Amino acid sequence: MSLALVYARASLGIDSPLVTVEVHLSNGLPSLSIVGLPETAVRESKDRVRSAILNSHLEFPARRITINLAPADLPKEGGRFDLAIALGILAASEQIPANELHQFECVGELALSGALRAVTAVLSTGLACGQAGRQLIVPEANGREAGLCANTTIYQASNLLSVCAHLHKRQTLSLCEEPDTDTCVNYHDLSEVKGQQQAKRALTIAAAGQHNLLFYGPPGTGKTMLAQCLPSILPPLATEQVMEVAAIHSLAGLERLRTSCVPPFRSPHHTATAPAMVGGGAKANPGEVSLAHNGVLFLGELPEFQRRVLEVMREPLESGSVVISRANYKTRYPSNFQLIAAMNPCPCGYQGDAAKNCRCSPDQIRRYQDKISGPLLDRIDLQIMLSPLNKGELHSSAKGVSSTDIRKLINLARTLQQQRQGVLNSQLNQGLLEKNCALSSELYEMLEAAANKLGLSARAQHRIMRVARTIADLADDERIAETHLVEALAYRGFDRQSHF
Repeated sequence: MSLALVYARASLGIDSPLVTVEVHLSNGLPSLSIVGLPETAVRESKDRVRSAILNSHLEFPARRITINLAPADLPKEGGRFDLAIALGILAASEQIPANELHQFECVGELALSGALRAVTAVLSTGLACGQAGRQLIVPEANGREAGLCANTTIYQASNLLSVCAHLHKRQTLSLCEEPDTDTCVNYHDLSEVKGQQQAKRALTIAAAGQHNLLFYGPPGTGKTMLAQCLPSILPPLATEQVMEVAAIHSLAGLERLRTSCVPPFRSPHHTATAPAMVGGGAKANPGEVSLAHNGVLFLGELPEFQRRVLEVMREPLESGSVVISRANYKTRYPSNFQLIAAMNPCPCGYQGDAAKNCRCSPDQIRRYQDKISGPLLDRIDLQIMLSPLNKGELHSSAKGVSSTDIRKLINLARTLQQQRQGVLNSQLNQGLLEKNCALSSELYEMLEAAANKLGLSARAQHRIMRVARTIADLADDERIAETHLVEALAYRGFDRQSHF
């Protein structure tokens, strides 16, 4: 048989579309050509495949070989098609049984020796393969990651020769097993933070409703440590969320198998560019906002980030997704993350510190604060100032409430929200907001008076209502009371007209 079909999968964002590798052998001068919109790494596969076949003690046919990667309009990147191309050549030259190939899909890069090397985006490939009802063959190095696809039969192979033996039914490849997951990660426990009771309360509210949070205050007051405590009080991810996060990290070439039940925590440096933050580049890779999907994105030293970098986060914060457009295609990445930010109150950091004098002029302070735009501040629900610890607090032996105890309280609040409205309070749309966050006429007047005094936008007012709803849920109250609204208003400390 001079024609063979082998199935593989491309990588297009978090999707993994099917690619049919068609191999045809014909008479003529020996040559090998690849068509179907291959990029450089795919075109170079002909040299890798030739050496891999020969070094596996198989015959490379001395004929005219044409390889088509269909559909032709889908971009193909990387070395993930090497294994499928090699199997197609061997099947077309009748060295392996072609009738066995229809039930398999395969991805993997070949070394010159015939060994299989790992590729990215194996998890999304495995999920798509399972939905198509086929079995998947992956490199052994991707076995642990591929094992997360519990509903797909996935084999792992170390080299090309073992795959051929499996197809000949002379030996059977080993199955990928689901790896053990571990919810114990060395995040800071909230009991380790000395003092800062109001900040701990704000962190609890933020975790209960998935609200965005800004800590500001002098250096050394615990802003970063508090932010690093947030994953320790968040509930473990559900199975569906685990798969979403793992698929994005797989696409980026990152492995987080032993922490798959723990929400991701991303902390990019302030020199990060806009494409690094929201995604992009030549291959439209996922950015930090997508790597933090279903988890936490922490931005320390917030004003030190470029203004453009901060502004491009406004849409993901609102919509929960990022769309990266290229000339031939668009890629969508989910980005439902919780933003936690930290900053100093002024360039020197000591404005409002009773122990140290601030050296900054009013103009310097204003320029520093103006690096954070009003629209971005509108999207940060809680803004709280941290003050230096009182005398004796730092070395006190008293232990605060542990993260485990606070997580139980947060679980109860989130359960109430899911039962009442099906989403967390931060995700309430306009209809659900009016239904579940309704205020009495007196409280509406209080909110409008505060908005006029602080210069709050309509978006900021709605976010205050969502925070008040979360505070009521933590207290297990059915309706928003005055104390809940007052506390929510108290967390708008850093506003354009409050000036700390």
